[in-house]
Amino acid sequence: MRYERTDLMTGTVQEGLQALVDGRHGDPFSILGRHQYGELIVVRALLPGALTVEVIEAETGKVLAELEPIHEGGLFAGLTGSMAPYRFRIHWPDAVQEMEDPYSFGMLLGDLDLHLIGQGTHYDLGRTLGAIPVEQDGVQGVRFAVWAPNARRVSVVGDFCAWDGRRYPMRLRPQAGIWELFIPRLTHGERYKFEIIDAHGNLLPQKADPVARASEAAPSTASIIASSKPFRWSDEEWMRAKRADRSGEAAISVYEVHLGSWIRVPEEDNRSLDWVELSQRLVPYVKELGFTHIEMLPIMEHPFGGSWGYQPLGLFAPTGRYGTPEDFAYFIDRCHAAGIGVILDWVPAHFPTDVWGLANFDGTALYEHADPREGFHKDWNTLIYNLGRNEVKGFLIASALEWLEHYHVDALRVDAVASMLYRDYSRDAGEWIPNKYGGRENLESVEFFKHLNSIVHERCPHAFTVAEESTAWPGVTKPPEEGGLGFDFKWNMGWMHDTLHYIEDDPIYRKYHHGGMTFGMVYAYSERFMLPISHDEVVHGKGSLFGKMPGDHWQKMANLRAYFGFMWGHPGKKLLFMGCELGQETEWNHDGSIVWDLLDQPDHAGVQRLIGDLNKLYVQEPALQFSDLHPEGFEWAVSDDAENCVYGMLRSAQDRSSAMLIASNMTPVPREGYRMGVPFEGRWEVVLNTDAGIYGGGNLGQSEAWTEPHPAHGRASSILLTLPPLATVFLRWRA
Repeated sequence: MRYERTDLMTGTVQEGLQALVDGRHGDPFSILGRHQYGELIVVRALLPGALTVEVIEAETGKVLAELEPIHEGGLFAGLTGSMAPYRFRIHWPDAVQEMEDPYSFGMLLGDLDLHLIGQGTHYDLGRTLGAIPVEQDGVQGVRFAVWAPNARRVSVVGDFCAWDGRRYPMRLRPQAGIWELFIPRLTHGERYKFEIIDAHGNLLPQKADPVARASEAAPSTASIIASSKPFRWSDEEWMRAKRADRSGEAAISVYEVHLGSWIRVPEEDNRSLDWVELSQRLVPYVKELGFTHIEMLPIMEHPFGGSWGYQPLGLFAPTGRYGTPEDFAYFIDRCHAAGIGVILDWVPAHFPTDVWGLANFDGTALYEHADPREGFHKDWNTLIYNLGRNEVKGFLIASALEWLEHYHVDALRVDAVASMLYRDYSRDAGEWIPNKYGGRENLESVEFFKHLNSIVHERCPHAFTVAEESTAWPGVTKPPEEGGLGFDFKWNMGWMHDTLHYIEDDPIYRKYHHGGMTFGMVYAYSERFMLPISHDEVVHGKGSLFGKMPGDHWQKMANLRAYFGFMWGHPGKKLLFMGCELGQETEWNHDGSIVWDLLDQPDHAGVQRLIGDLNKLYVQEPALQFSDLHPEGFEWAVSDDAENCVYGMLRSAQDRSSAMLIASNMTPVPREGYRMGVPFEGRWEVVLNTDAGIYGGGNLGQSEAWTEPHPAHGRASSILLTLPPLATVFLRWRA
C-alpha cells in the first residue's frame, strides 16, 4: 500500500481525531506518539495552546522534524525518518519546554501486577497504583495508574497541564481495568487529579487519587505526587524487639488523642501543632505520664474536620493538616525513640459521598455497593465499601499495610466493626438484604477481617490489631484458624458502659447497682480486652468524665480518682482520651484545645500525677499484667459487699511470686477497720492510694497491713484496712 503524507498525518486516523481533540478518545496511544507505516514514520502530539513543536533526537539534540498543526484543537503531526529515542521542543506563548513524549513509552505495569490487583492480593498498591516517581527507559518522571474499569476515558490533570483533560489521556489495561501513563520530567510535590468520562460519555467531576500518598490539606482536594525516597529510620532496635514479642502480655496503656485539638496556638490564628512540634511536645508528655502507646484518631486524609477523621477519603495519605508524609514518618520515629508505640484509628467500613472522592468513581458504584440497602449508612450519610469485590478488599488491605509497613505503625484500631458484621446494623425491616443463607451476618465482612488479620500477622510481626466491636459477636480475638476474626484485642464496650453508669450514680444509690462494677469479670476472658474511656464518652452532650461524677467539686474529683484506680486495677489493657488525665471539666471540643490552665489547680494536677503513677505501677508490676489475659491470675477478694460499696480485686503474677490487692470504697464514708480476706500471708504494702494528698485527696489511709489468722471472705487469713472515702488503694504482696 502506498501512503500519502496527508494520509499518514490525518487520514488513517481521521475518525478518531475529533474524539481525541475533544478529550473523549479511549485509546490515545493508537493515534499519539510514533507510528511506523512501511518505511515511513509519523509522530503525532496533542498540545493545545502550543505554537510550534519540534521532534529532536534525545542523544544528540538534532532536529528530526517540525510537526505541523493538523487540527485547530492542538493536534500536531509530522514525518521523521528515525526510530531513535526522541523528545519534543515545545514553543508555548511564554516559554520553551523540552520533554519526552509520554506516548513513546510502552506498557508500564507488569502482567503479574495486573493479575494480583484483579485478585485483590496486591498488597503494595501504594507503590503500584497512584503517582509513583520512577525512571522509565532511562527517563525520570512519574508513573500514574488508577483503577476505573468502566470509564470510557481517563486523563491525568494537574498544574503541569493547566488541568486540561485533553493533554494526558491514559492507556487502558483491560484485563484489570487499570489506566496508566508515564509523564516524563514530573517530580514529587506536583498537584494532580484524574479526569474521567464514564461509559455513557458523561464528564465526571475531577477525582482525587484513591491511592495518593500525599494530599492537599482541606478544604483543598487535590492529590500530591509524593516522594519515593525512603525515609531514614532510626528505630531498628524498637522494631526488632516488637517482632520478637507478639504475646501481648506486657502492659498496654494508651493515650488517645485528636491531634488537632490537643494543643492549639492562639497567637497564630489558633492553629494546631504540626508533626515536628507534636514530636517535641506530645511525645515527651506521653512518656512522662507513663503511657505505652499513643492512639491517634484517624490521620488519613479526610475532607471534613468535624468528622474527626472518621470519614476519610485518602486511605494511603497522612493528612496534610499537620505536614508532609516525611514529617509524619519523623513523628513515628521519635515516638519509637522514646519507647512509645503508635496506634492509628483506621476506617474500612465506609467513606463520604464527596463527588471528588471514591463515590461513583468511574461513573458506577465501584468502591461502594450499588444497592443502598447494602451501600448506604443512613446514620452517617456515607457509602459502604463493597467487600464482595476483590479489588476493594485488596485496596483496603493494602491501605492497612501501607501504615504498618511503610510508616512502622505499631497497631491499627479498626473502627465500626459492628456496623460491618451485621447487614441489619441500624436498619429497620425491609431496609437490608439478608446473606445467602437468609441471615443478618455479613459474610463478606467476616471473610475480610479474617483475611486482613492473617495478612497483617504474616507480614507485620511487630504489629497488632484492635477491634472497636460493641456486640457479643463470638471470637473477635480468636485466630481465623479457630473460627475467629483474628484481632489481637477488642474494646470492652460493655465494661465501659456498665462502670460509667455505676459511677454516675449518687453513692447513696450505688448499692442497688453493685453488679455494674463486677459484671465485666463474668466475661473478661472470653476475648482479649482493652478497657476504653474514649473520645466518644466526652462529646456530643455527654459532658466530660469529670462532669459525669456526682456530688460537689471535691466528691467529683475523688470519684474520678477512685474510678481511675479501679480501671487500672481491673484486668484489661487501658485506653484514656486526652483531657481526662487532668480532670477536664468541660466536654471535648474538636475546634478547641485541652484546658491546660487547669493544671494550675492542685487537685487537677493531682489527677494528672495519679494517671502517671498508675501507668508506672502497671508497667512495673507483673501481677497487674499477667491477669490481663489469664484468668488464673485473677480472683475477687470482695465482690458482694453492696451495702458498703466495697470491692476487692486480687491479681497475681504468673509464678505467684507477687500479688496486688486493689480495694475500692465507692462511698464518701471512710471504712475504718475493714477486714478483707487474702490468700497470701505476710506484709501487704500500700503502693498507691488515690486519696493521697499528692493527688488532691484527704490523705487518709495506711502504709501497710499484716495478715492475721482471722477468717474473712472465705479465706483463713485477712488484713485490716482503712479505706478512704471514694478511693482505691493498691497493696502489694511479695513472697
